[in-house]
Amino acid sequence: MGLNCGLVGLPCCGKTTIFNAITTAGAASYNGSEMNRAVVSVPDQRVHCLVEMYRPAKVVSAALEVVDIPGLKSGSTVGEGWGTRLLGHIKDVDALLYVVRCFEDASIPFEYNTIDPVRDVEAIDFELIVADSQTLQNKIERLAKKALKDEDVARQVNDCRRVLAALQEGTPARKQGLSEEELANIRECHLLSLKPVLYIANIRNMEDAGGVHVGALQSIANAEGSEIVTVCGRDEAEIGELEPEDRLEFLASLGLEESSMERLLRAAYKRLGLVNFFTAGETEVHAWTCRRQDSAPVAAGKIHSDMEKGFIRMEVIRYEDLIELGSESAVLRAGKQRVVGRNYEVQEGDIVVVLFNPA
Repeated sequence: MGLNCGLVGLPCCGKTTIFNAITTAGAASYNGSEMNRAVVSVPDQRVHCLVEMYRPAKVVSAALEVVDIPGLKSGSTVGEGWGTRLLGHIKDVDALLYVVRCFEDASIPFEYNTIDPVRDVEAIDFELIVADSQTLQNKIERLAKKALKDEDVARQVNDCRRVLAALQEGTPARKQGLSEEELANIRECHLLSLKPVLYIANIRNMEDAGGVHVGALQSIANAEGSEIVTVCGRDEAEIGELEPEDRLEFLASLGLEESSMERLLRAAYKRLGLVNFFTAGETEVHAWTCRRQDSAPVAAGKIHSDMEKGFIRMEVIRYEDLIELGSESAVLRAGKQRVVGRNYEVQEGDIVVVLFNPA
């Protein structure tokens, strides 16, 4: 399972600049017709260390797909044609990255004459709420007659009505504190405002990082238990165009130890509750992604569906133990390899071997 994130924001907030900073795709600004998409390898120093140890014939890093979605403004998500395509782009992603302009510069056009992160986030939320309200209303109308005779359907309809009422009061679904039952009853609606959100503060320079606009966006993120990543969009887009050996020097000149992509990924993994685990050997070193608390069979299914169906057991070595002791044989001698069953929850950094019955 690769991580799939969609960049959303108001027109001229710097989304495409941020997209280029993350992906080094060199995408041009929009002509109003379509979105930008790129798949990039997730930087992970552990992969490099495993490659040094095993010298594999093949290396596969975890992947991040980034979608640069056209700017949202009043009425963007309404109607057929363009509105339908835009909704499709948003529905397809695992998480939404709200790009919010947090700097003053009259020479760079913007949707408004002032900079106000609170207003901008509310404007994005509003468009998602409008789309979600119509989705829920359609489900309520479709099930209304059946709900008169079926208690389970009636509960679904009632939950849809409660969520819809809160949406109409301006509260996105992700902020409604929905129960597991309510989430189950609205799951098929794939509500846009239910998707987890990360906030990206697009700043002009590092001096802006401590400014009032970033502070306002931080308050929004704190209030909903989310994350914020501050990015000098133009500078980091330029970094992506440099040779790898020159990037660290440029980052240091900006007072940064790591790129925006690395900071963004760490925040995204935390927000979505994701972990990376590995398979490693002379044939291949491969990083895999699963959800935190996924059981061993479910994680094995990320490698191949047959491994989940025919799961027997999993052999697990901690990455830290392997690096400290220097080899798999040393880990075995130290008694630090574990053999786990179906109830084991795969942990960040596990190096695994799956034993299974082939289908």
